[in-house]
Amino acid sequence: MSRFLSSATNKIDAKGRVSVPASFRAVLVSLGVEELYCFQDFHFPAINIGGPDLLMRFERQLENLDPFSLEANRISLVVHGGGVFMRLDQEGRLSVTDFIRSHTGIAGEVTFAGRSDYFQLWRPEDFSAAQMAAREVLRKRGLNPS
Repeated sequence: MSRFLSSATNKIDAKGRVSVPASFRAVLVSLGVEELYCFQDFHFPAINIGGPDLLMRFERQLENLDPFSLEANRISLVVHGGGVFMRLDQEGRLSVTDFIRSHTGIAGEVTFAGRSDYFQLWRPEDFSAAQMAAREVLRKRGLNPS
């Protein structure tokens, strides 16, 4: 089964591009994804990236809501107003655009974090802090994530 797993941190080059980890590129190829849907995460300073099916997942939720409701408008503000389509270049690099930088604070390096059927872009120190906080919450609940 193709899933985005693990995490990796890569440097942004002088032209503002970053290499997507080979394992993530392999998942994209296996799923036939050429156009990436990217949107600003609801909770974290991260960018969520997946194929067009990720956008369709939210649009299916919107179909069940009154299009003029506050809930539908909130979802649309994030998934449509806070989303873009992007493509990798021939070498498997992604441009780190102002869209990405403004929401995440990413500067010189990007942490790629697998999230099963999509992946995220993080500022490395924010990813480490969020992962540590999640581990602590799980530990307090009696779960052992290590």
